[in-house]
Amino acid sequence: MLKNLFRKKSVNKILADAAKGYGDHEPSLHKTLGIRDLTAFGIAAIIGAGIFSTIGKASADGGPAVIFLFIFTAVACSFAAFAYAEFASMVPVSGSAYTYSYVAFGELVAWIIGWSLIMEYAIGNITVAISWSDYFTGLLSSIKIPALGINGIHVPDWASMDYLTAYNGHKHAEALLNAGKSMGNIDEATRVAANAWNTAPQLGSFHLVADIPALAIIIFITWLVYRGMKESRNASNAMVIVKLAVILLVLAVGIFYVDTENWNPFAPNGISGVLKGVSAVFFAYIGFDAISTTAEECKNPQRDLPRGMMWAIVICTILYIAIALVLTGIVKYNTLAVGDPLAYVFDQIDLKLMSGIIAVSAVFAMASVLLVFQMGQPRIWMSMSRDGLLPKSFSKIHPKYKTPSFSTVVVGFVVAIPSLFMNLTTVTDLCSIGTLFAFVLVCAGVLVLQNRPDVQRGKFKIPYVNAKFVIPVLFVGAIILAFTEFNKETMGFISNTPKVVNPVSFVTSLNSEELTTIKQEISASPVVLQGKQIDAEAYLSNLNAEQYENFLSKSTVDYHKKYESGWHLFKHKIPMWIFLIICAIITYLSIRKNLSLIPVLGLISCLYMMCELELSNWIGFGIWLAVGLVIYFFYGYKHSKLAKEENGALSH
Repeated sequence: MLKNLFRKKSVNKILADAAKGYGDHEPSLHKTLGIRDLTAFGIAAIIGAGIFSTIGKASADGGPAVIFLFIFTAVACSFAAFAYAEFASMVPVSGSAYTYSYVAFGELVAWIIGWSLIMEYAIGNITVAISWSDYFTGLLSSIKIPALGINGIHVPDWASMDYLTAYNGHKHAEALLNAGKSMGNIDEATRVAANAWNTAPQLGSFHLVADIPALAIIIFITWLVYRGMKESRNASNAMVIVKLAVILLVLAVGIFYVDTENWNPFAPNGISGVLKGVSAVFFAYIGFDAISTTAEECKNPQRDLPRGMMWAIVICTILYIAIALVLTGIVKYNTLAVGDPLAYVFDQIDLKLMSGIIAVSAVFAMASVLLVFQMGQPRIWMSMSRDGLLPKSFSKIHPKYKTPSFSTVVVGFVVAIPSLFMNLTTVTDLCSIGTLFAFVLVCAGVLVLQNRPDVQRGKFKIPYVNAKFVIPVLFVGAIILAFTEFNKETMGFISNTPKVVNPVSFVTSLNSEELTTIKQEISASPVVLQGKQIDAEAYLSNLNAEQYENFLSKSTVDYHKKYESGWHLFKHKIPMWIFLIICAIITYLSIRKNLSLIPVLGLISCLYMMCELELSNWIGFGIWLAVGLVIYFFYGYKHSKLAKEENGALSH
């Protein structure tokens, strides 16, 4: 049985099957895409929430030096893009990392990667739909037409927010109010979520909170993707032109308001401040790999797919760097931690018209990301269905539109229904870990096939540099740096030194008796005015690290409420221990097997970002994979076409 789980498809077999054609109608999908279309799809997928949202928080953390973070992330994604490009050139059919893994690792791993890609495309689109809803409702509220008596079109909070965010916001606000904070001093996001919960219609004790705009945009995008690649391509190209025009307008106008004094200091929080935004900025690059799912609809996939990916990453990186420099030049970096930094900056210099144009562009930008991802997922399922791992209906091609019609409709439901009630943070993290896992396996797949003589090579091949001359040096250098420059942090990591809980988590975890105790201990402090209502969270947050630790050490509240220690602390370090062990193995294999440097760097950098995610995301990812394995063993294993062909060959 173990041998059957890792049965592999040959490149020649995949290409022969593609030449024969699949499906119940025409031989294949329409070949309509050229290099410009692929580059546009890449830009459509990459430029979305990153440039309109996360760039603000990253700039606030790293200052103008955040440009180095964009360069670092672009280089890391480029390593993975090289691996995708080599596979896309070698196996120019729909399926992306799923098909590549079938060639490199075998059926079980291919299923796992195909299942995890649902997290990138389908679950990732839930994230984008929720974000699009936020932009769209914000845009509606800014519409003011005095002649018609319109002073903003306001969608109720309960009709533009998911259930979990509203519920969590309500509970968080309740805890902060009990700690002495007034509603006016609670952050806006928590206030809005609490208001959504409190004003929502009720059926008994159930609060009717659902994100209606997110549902609407998914229905529209699914219809567009269902109608055909030509329509999707035209819509994508149009949206890309709109958002690129707006970004260039922002740069052209903004450059005249840049004050170079705002770039001093260039890296106010050092390298740690720059790297703090790694995960957020990674989201700004998710999507370039979606191009590989369109391989079967390319006119010349072996030539155009690699070029399309690389051009998309290069163009987007240049735009990200230029935007970051303009934003941090117009206003001081530490004011940019807002959800809509581009609009915010032009508000600060009183260019309201520009703010409005940016808001409209953001709506288009998010819609184009939705379009590309919603187009990618059905093609993954189509490939899995062709191999017998999913029911035949998933590979059905529409006789008129030449699209995977059934898969497209199913993806519409898979994305639309959860977007009504899923929490943004939860789906964002799941999307990230699924994407990074795919990147890691694609890079590993190139290494596995590196020296296999039976593999037919495409026109694009990753430039070879022997990793044994670089990786061991980097590995030893990292160890030396850890035990010299970062000795305290390293020893704390190894010895599992107890960690102080942050003020917000500490205050919101306390029961009423413990809160009373903390307030009494705060009131005894000489810096607190007697008789004034005590805001415990604000007081503790305003203490410096030494004062805060000193306060907690003297507090009589339970130790485990104040410090994270033992297993509760160690379990969060498990992903990083996995990363360190794999790095040691990769270093050894680089020396023994003369591995290619670029895919090794891609594997390590993507695995590092994956291990920066919380343990809860790994657990969620593990549960998701377990569900997928159940489906595989109950259906895919029995219906695999590769298994039937092998059994047929043996019987003869």
